[in-house]
Amino acid sequence: MAYTYRYPRPAVTVDILVFRKKKDSWQILLIQRNHAPFEGKWAFPGGFMDMDETLEEAAVRELKEETGVEQVALEQLKAYSAIDRDPRHRTVSVAFTAFPENDPEIQAGDDARNARWFSLHELPDLAFDHADILAEACRKFHFSCEKK
Repeated sequence: MAYTYRYPRPAVTVDILVFRKKKDSWQILLIQRNHAPFEGKWAFPGGFMDMDETLEEAAVRELKEETGVEQVALEQLKAYSAIDRDPRHRTVSVAFTAFPENDPEIQAGDDARNARWFSLHELPDLAFDHADILAEACRKFHFSCEKK
């Protein structure tokens, strides 16, 4: 049975922070957005959860669609719910982290214009509130995210 509510509800999204270590430096996988909002800006892979999937399934799907990366263990980091985090509408995002054991091949797909690894010390400006999310992840994992 479908329910209809008379009050507005937020959309739910997932963001995936994929880290790898190269030499003595940590890197993060980012995608370049191909659509508004923030067209051309860099962001975490991610997107909207479908009605027939769990958060984890959405994270796995979005990561594969936008970067080609699959078969990585995901761990939930935190939910982010700042009222103005998405200019389109009210959005709550659940962030996941991944530390692939291998060095996955990446290929931009779906609504990602590009996908590439960035050193945590040489990051582009990030879309949405992704700089804040990354800063929190860096604190949790004791990574240095300061620009050099």
